[in-house]
Amino acid sequence: METDAETNKKLATQLPINLIANIAYFALNFIVGMTLVPYFIMTLGEGYSLVGLAVSITLYVTLIILSLNTVVSRFLTVDLQKNDYKSANKTFNTAIFGLSALIILMIPIVIIIAYSIPNIFNIPDGQDNNVRLLFLGVFAAFLINIWTGNFNVQLFAMNRIDLQIIVNTTTFLTQNGLIILFFYLYHPSLAYIGIAYPIGAICASIVSITFAKRICPYLRISPSSFDFSQLKTLFDMSTWSIIDQLGNLLFLQIDMIIVNRLFFHTVAVPYYAVLSMAAIMRSIATTVAGVLVPTVYTYYAKKQTDTLIKVVVSAVKVMGIFMALPIGLLCGFSVQVLTIWLDSMGKPIGFTPADFAPLLVLMAFHLTINMSVLPLFSINYAYNKIKVPGIVTLVLGAGNFTFAAALPLAMIYVFNMQDIAFYGVAAAGSIVLTLRNGIFIPWYAAKVMGIKPTAFFKSLMTGVICTIVVAVTSFAVGQLISITSFATLIPIGGVIGLVYLLLAWKFALSSSERGQFKNVMPPFVWRLLERGPQKQ
Repeated sequence: METDAETNKKLATQLPINLIANIAYFALNFIVGMTLVPYFIMTLGEGYSLVGLAVSITLYVTLIILSLNTVVSRFLTVDLQKNDYKSANKTFNTAIFGLSALIILMIPIVIIIAYSIPNIFNIPDGQDNNVRLLFLGVFAAFLINIWTGNFNVQLFAMNRIDLQIIVNTTTFLTQNGLIILFFYLYHPSLAYIGIAYPIGAICASIVSITFAKRICPYLRISPSSFDFSQLKTLFDMSTWSIIDQLGNLLFLQIDMIIVNRLFFHTVAVPYYAVLSMAAIMRSIATTVAGVLVPTVYTYYAKKQTDTLIKVVVSAVKVMGIFMALPIGLLCGFSVQVLTIWLDSMGKPIGFTPADFAPLLVLMAFHLTINMSVLPLFSINYAYNKIKVPGIVTLVLGAGNFTFAAALPLAMIYVFNMQDIAFYGVAAAGSIVLTLRNGIFIPWYAAKVMGIKPTAFFKSLMTGVICTIVVAVTSFAVGQLISITSFATLIPIGGVIGLVYLLLAWKFALSSSERGQFKNVMPPFVWRLLERGPQKQ
C-alpha cells in the first residue's frame, strides 16, 4: 500500500507536467481559434453559427452516455488509486459494454434528429442537406469520443493528463486540418465539417487506446468481467449526474438555440463569434481545473481529508486570481480585441465588431466567479454527493432557459429595445449561473467537506477584485494608447499581466499558498517571483 508521502510525491511530480501540457494545449486552441473563427465567418457566412448549434444539440442528445462516462471516471480512478485491479476491470468492462449498447441504441435516434434539423431551426436557403451532414458528422464524432472515453478515463485515473492532452490535440488538429484541406481542394461547405469531425475522432481513438494499453496493461476487455450489479451502481449515480449535466447544458448550451430561433438573420453569427471568445475563457479555466480533478479523487481514495480540504480551499482562491488576468484583459480591451480580430477579415457579413464589445464584457466578466468554483464540482463527485446539486442545477437551468427566452422578448415588445434585445439572452445566463456558482456551490461543497459554510466566499471575492483591477487598468491603457493590431496589443497585455502576477503573488496569496506552488514551478520562475515587489 502506497504511503501518504509517496502519494504526495507522485502527485507533485506529475502536476507540473500536466499543467504545462494543459497550457500548451490551450495556447494551441487559442492561436488556431483566433485564426479560424474569422476564416469560418468569411467562408461560411450565416452557416458558421450552425456549427455551434450542432455542438449544443449534440450535447443534449448524448446526455445520458456523457453522464455515464463522467461517473465511470470517478469509480475507475478510486479503484486504480486503491490498487484494486479486479474491481477496476469490472468497472472498465461494465462501462465499455454498457456504453457500447447505449451508443448502438442512439444511432437511429441521431439519424432521425439530424434529418429533422432543417424543419426545426432556421437554416440558410439551399443548405438543408449540408446541414444534415454537419449534424450527422458532429453526432458521430461525439459518439466515437464518448466510446473512446473508456480508454481516456484510464489516463485520467492514473493522473496522466499530459497523455490525454495528446489525444485531444490529435482530435483538434486532425479535424481542423481536414476542414481547411477540404475547403481548399473543393469549396467551403458545412458538409465537409461533418466529414472531418468523425475522422478526427477515429484518429484520436487509436492514439487513446494505444496509450491506455501502455499505462494500464492490467485492464483488458473481457465480457466475463461485465457485472450487472456494477452497471446498476453506475446508473444509480448517473441518474443524478444526468440531471446535473442537463441543468449545466441549460446554463451553458442554450444561447445558440434561442438566438437561432429569435435572431438568426440579424445577430446569430456575431453572437456566436463573441460567445467563442467567452468560451476561450471557459477553456482556460477548465484546462487549469482539470489538472486538479485526479488529485482530488486520489486524496479522497487515500482518505487524506485534511490535505484535500487545504488543497481545494486554496484552489478556489488561486483559480480566481489566475482567471482575473485573461478575463480582465479581455473586458478592458474588448473593443480593441473584437475590432482587430474580426475587422481584419473585411466584415464579410456587415456587422461592426466594436458594437458587440459590451456583449463580450457581459459574457466574460461573470466567469471570474463561475469558473473559480470549478474545483468544487469534483468534490461532489468524489463524495458521491450529486443528488442535491443535480436538483438545484436542473431547477435553476430550467429557470435560465425561461429567463433567457422571456427577457429578450420583453425587451422587444415591452421596452421597444429591438436593437439590443439579444443582450437579454447573455444577461439571463450571467445572472442565473452566478446565483448557482457564487452562492449554492461554495456553500454545498463546504457542507460536504465538513468545513465552515463561508470557507470559499472570501476566495471568490479576491478573484472579483483582481478582475476589476485588471479590467480598469486595461481600459485606461486602451484610452491612452492607440492599439490597432495584435502586434501592439500582445506586448501591452503582457506587461500588464507581468506586473499583475508579481503583485498578486506578493499581496493576494498567503505564504502557505505560495509554498504550494514551489513544487510545480520551474526554479527560475520561483526566483523571479520571490524577487518581485515586497510587502511594505
